[in-house]
Amino acid sequence: MQKPKLFEDKRDFLLTLGILLTLLLVHLLFRYDAYKAFVSKPFYFTYANVLSAYTKHKHHSSYQVLKLQSDEGLQFYTTTHRKQELSHTRLRLQIFPDERISFWDYLGRFYVKSRIKEIDALPSSMKDKVAAKIASQHETPMLQRFYSAIFLATPLSKEDREIMSALGISHLVALSGFHLGILWGVLYGVLWLLYRPLQQRWFPYRYALIDMGVVAIALLGLYVWFVGMPPSLVRAYAMVVFGWLMLVMAVELISFGFLTVVLAGLLVLFPSLLVSLGFWFSVAGVFYIFLLLHYTQTWNKWLVIFAVIPLGIFLLMLPLVHIVFVTTTKCQLFSPLLSLLFTPFYPLLLGLHLLGKGGVFDGWLEALFAMPCKEIAWQTPLWLAILYGVVSLAAIRYRMAFVLLLLIALGVGIALYI
Repeated sequence: MQKPKLFEDKRDFLLTLGILLTLLLVHLLFRYDAYKAFVSKPFYFTYANVLSAYTKHKHHSSYQVLKLQSDEGLQFYTTTHRKQELSHTRLRLQIFPDERISFWDYLGRFYVKSRIKEIDALPSSMKDKVAAKIASQHETPMLQRFYSAIFLATPLSKEDREIMSALGISHLVALSGFHLGILWGVLYGVLWLLYRPLQQRWFPYRYALIDMGVVAIALLGLYVWFVGMPPSLVRAYAMVVFGWLMLVMAVELISFGFLTVVLAGLLVLFPSLLVSLGFWFSVAGVFYIFLLLHYTQTWNKWLVIFAVIPLGIFLLMLPLVHIVFVTTTKCQLFSPLLSLLFTPFYPLLLGLHLLGKGGVFDGWLEALFAMPCKEIAWQTPLWLAILYGVVSLAAIRYRMAFVLLLLIALGVGIALYI
């Protein structure tokens, strides 16, 4: 007996989607009014926290590039020739917006000229204390940054990002649904083991999925807030919440209608996700997981979990990733295996860090990050990107389109690595 679908027919689905898109349009109109008011000002005073800072050198001089978040919720970049280290500071700025900042830039991140008026050190937060505790368990700065990134969503340096990209593990370092799914499984499993004996003895009429689900979701929500709510993690958290609700209501979970409604709902709440590249890659990853699960329903579940999904996602994402990222290496062929190993590695290392033993695998990781990876350049042509998008959508309904999708992805893989 099949579970009931989220929508009984196409009419209900289209009506719901229409309502959500209308709400998104209304929200965008309000944001556009705020944008016009912003760029019309000759200058603007604000307070902002420095999220990251790095130094660039040009023509025998140097300057700092600052990534900031203002008290109004805007994220932007600016530059300064001040020599003072500005990481982890709070600034009072005079910024000079103009219409070179587009509306889409305003929704995401933009560059604006500024003049620093005041500099104050940010007080140490709980997140800073946790980051320091993590760093104390590792000797090399790179591993300190690596673990802080996978646990606390702190930014990596440009050099670190290049190494992760060369190994094809950028998705493992940037907190996303992959990490949240692992944490959900561990949290729910541990809570269930503690809850089950009490339930059987004192309240057998209770439903563990509801009780422990509420607790696990609350803890995950606290964690997402604690690490700063990165877009991919916000999407993943919404998927977990809606997925849990679907399980409680015994509604079909693996459906493209469900994914579409969650996506539209997130955009209504957070229109800035429209211009978040990480968010769209995250959505594409979930889409292809659903697609693989859709066509392997009768296969052995362990084969699907440990082989089909890691290899399939790696292959199917290649044409999309190389629309934007041109550089690749043959080291990225290890990505499916590393993704698979990361599933037990992540909760294990989290537990070891809580016990103060987080440096156990440092030697292995240093060897991995030091692997020589020769770079090659290849970009997905525009015509192929359009074709791939159309075939991806057609694959929802037609098996032959899914086969064609796999063939295109395989062809891209051969062009890149053979």
